Amino acid sequence: MDRWEDRPRPPFVGSEREVLDGWLDFHRATLLHKCAGLTPEQLKATPLGTSTLSLLGLVRHLTEVDRGWFLDYADGGYPGAVYASDEDEDADWNGVADADALADFETFRRETQVVRDALSGHYLDQVAASDGRQISLRWVYTHMIEEYARHNGHADLLREAIDGVAGD
Repeated sequence: MDRWEDRPRPPFVGSEREVLDGWLDFHRATLLHKCAGLTPEQLKATPLGTSTLSLLGLVRHLTEVDRGWFLDYADGGYPGAVYASDEDEDADWNGVADADALADFETFRRETQVVRDALSGHYLDQVAASDGRQISLRWVYTHMIEEYARHNGHADLLREAIDGVAGD
């Protein structure tokens, strides 16, 4: 896997918002990069014997949390889950075996665009209530970059265990 072939480069110089958007888009693209070229069965695979983690589960989870954190902030209330339900709060992880991988990737792309559009009129210093706490948009960006970076590390291990492909 080429380090940058299908991912946007975060700017080395820019406003704080440009840099945060750049890193967030880089990490979103990195997740897709880690999944590129795999079959639906490989995306659903749980190759680490002690874990039920799968690449598709990561895509579904990050769709859920990206949408949840940012739209909760931007719209002033939790937008509702994409996968989770009252019966299964962890359906983003648990529903992978019967999932439609192509549809889930399209959902990821669509929801991250919805988030970009929803945030366009908000500023990093803006504070909103979220789950009874006051949180700045800057904090949400930082948290989501951390969330993607951590899970992209998981994606590295999963991808290498699936087909031996390693890389940035």
